[in-house]
Amino acid sequence: MKLAIVLFNLGGPDSPEAVEPFLRNLFSDKAIISLPALFRVPLARFIAARRAPLAREIYGRIGGRSPIVPETEEQGRALETTLAAQGIAAKTFIAMRYWHPMSDAAARAVAAWNPDRVVLLPLYPQHSTTTTASSLDAWQNAARAAGLSVPVSRICCYPDEEGFIAAQADAIAEAFTRRMPGVDYRLLLSAHGLPKRTVEAGDPYQWQVEKTAEAIVEKLGIDGLDWNVCYQSRVGPLEWIGPATDAEIRRAGAGQKGVIIAPIAFVSEHSETLVELDIEYAKLAHEAGVADYVRVKAVGTAPEFIAGLARLVARAITTKGPVNCAAGRICPAKFSGCGWEKVA
Repeated sequence: MKLAIVLFNLGGPDSPEAVEPFLRNLFSDKAIISLPALFRVPLARFIAARRAPLAREIYGRIGGRSPIVPETEEQGRALETTLAAQGIAAKTFIAMRYWHPMSDAAARAVAAWNPDRVVLLPLYPQHSTTTTASSLDAWQNAARAAGLSVPVSRICCYPDEEGFIAAQADAIAEAFTRRMPGVDYRLLLSAHGLPKRTVEAGDPYQWQVEKTAEAIVEKLGIDGLDWNVCYQSRVGPLEWIGPATDAEIRRAGAGQKGVIIAPIAFVSEHSETLVELDIEYAKLAHEAGVADYVRVKAVGTAPEFIAGLARLVARAITTKGPVNCAAGRICPAKFSGCGWEKVA
């Protein structure tokens, strides 16, 4: 069987010139701004033009481009190798949501390769209407345009998949070895935020992030661990879910704590980790009197994480319907934005 695996992620600009069109694509997405296209598209152009100078400055701090594509390519190669060792021959393709390579190019490449089956694998462990669902919608349109008609399996989410959690816990445990003597630390498990109204409309993301956090803490097994979930990257005037990561850093400083901070919704390094966590929040921690600030790396190509993805893929090619880290829908009924019932 020729198996194609499509890896979904948000993407990022690959040059300073790509920053504004990347932002324009982002804010043109109806999953991000829920206005009719007549109003959304010109608004997206306005927001992108206004934010581009600051965004270019941010990306300039990490070499002028996002590292997310090369990091995703590494994850794809690692997944191919792991599956091959299990007797599953597969080729990975990348479908970024807001910058190249995007779904249309990925769908054409998959069609040209002519697989027997396609597995759609989001590199978003926690499902959201703004990430997985949006990427899936873009893929469906691209696949139709490319004439793809082979069987498709879909991985929905994996917020507490054992390999993902083991990789997170291992990275955090390594960070704990870098503690300073005599400092009392708080573990902050930071995820990208969402507007509160998105969650109130039925998006399960926050519930799944908290499920991830609880699984990590259980896996760590540290008696009396001081920890909290928090949310970063807030933009715009809307009320966002909380507590905010910057507020939690200030609270730790007020309590004369050290901070160990782990990104638990990002599986690769990009601007939110390399700039926001490593530079901006580190500076804030110093200003707020945090005794020590230690950042945990993203899971990347950690063997446990890749093995977990391989398990999901292996189940997807032998299971009818969507696949997650359980045997059925995991989201409570109140979350109408759950991706379990959506058809790929």
